[in-house]
Amino acid sequence: MSPDLPSPPGPAVSTHARPSRAVWWLTAISLAVIAVCMVLRVDGLVVPQAAAQIQAGAGARGVFAFPAQMTKTTYGVFMVDVDTGTIWCYEFTGQRKLRLAAARSWRFDRYLENHNLEDVEPEAVERMVEQEREQRKLRTSGSTP
Repeated sequence: MSPDLPSPPGPAVSTHARPSRAVWWLTAISLAVIAVCMVLRVDGLVVPQAAAQIQAGAGARGVFAFPAQMTKTTYGVFMVDVDTGTIWCYEFTGQRKLRLAAARSWRFDRYLENHNLEDVEPEAVERMVEQEREQRKLRTSGSTP
């Protein structure tokens, strides 16, 4: 061979080091800790929950808004306050104004069993509920009104 030419490369030598057992144990322990956290739901200890996150309880709470078509040509928005048991509706008049179209409380409505009228005030509904409860008490006690 000529001294000007580089010599051919020799056999490739692999120096592949085996990972130590400590790395495998560390990985296994980390996976076990993650699995325990997922089962016990202790994510609040590691990563705190967002302050604005809604804490869901037995049902939804707060005020909700729903867009709605009021008539063929007008639109509005229904607002529902679940905490106080009220619903109200604003109608967009087209002149860049909102008009309160309706509002009422349904606090006593859910206790009615037999009712099919319109234009009933919430106070009247409360009285009807009380009358129905009294009649139910009389029926269950064996007396007739």
